[in-house]
Amino acid sequence: MQIMVEIGEWKAELKRHRYLILVSILFLIVALLLNNAAGDYTNRAEVSSVPDFILDHLPAVDLSFLFIWGYAFVIAAIFFYPLLFRVRMFHIAISQFSLLVLIRSFFVSLTHLALPANAIFIETPKIFNFLVFPNALFFSGHTAIPFLGFLLFRKEKIGILFLIFTFVMAATVLLMHVHYSIDVFAAFFITYGSYKLGEWFFKRFNGKE
Repeated sequence: MQIMVEIGEWKAELKRHRYLILVSILFLIVALLLNNAAGDYTNRAEVSSVPDFILDHLPAVDLSFLFIWGYAFVIAAIFFYPLLFRVRMFHIAISQFSLLVLIRSFFVSLTHLALPANAIFIETPKIFNFLVFPNALFFSGHTAIPFLGFLLFRKEKIGILFLIFTFVMAATVLLMHVHYSIDVFAAFFITYGSYKLGEWFFKRFNGKE
């Protein structure tokens, strides 16, 4: 009986926020399309590698499993955790994620660098082709997205998991030499700025929600 009540409350909450969820999904589609355009642009642009003091002193380690499936887990958690347990935050999580992708697309289109020297080749599943591009380096999405999850859910237990994954993913991309160190360090500052911008804007857009 308790389970039926909880499911009923979940459905009611989902219905109450349905318009905001729909708008946030449309925003996500736009952000992903622009991200795809920025990624394609960097793939066509003339690029070259540059030295990196930290990478020059790090061995290249193949952590492809973490790079692909750890990243996939983080993205899934950002969407499914609020959908299942915090429905009132579902549209906020989608919108904040979309804003971060949009901002990253802008930065990616401005910076044209090839992968660092000794980068480990990664053949990502085709399902990730809309999000991962070889020369889309600044800033690190693998660092930014789990950090966004931490900012969104920092007052809940899952926030600790997101924070752990933030540093795990940052270490992963550095050890694999698939990002420059500046890509990783800048991700923290830009993500925080994106989150605060989204917090300010979405509060006004949502009204009392």
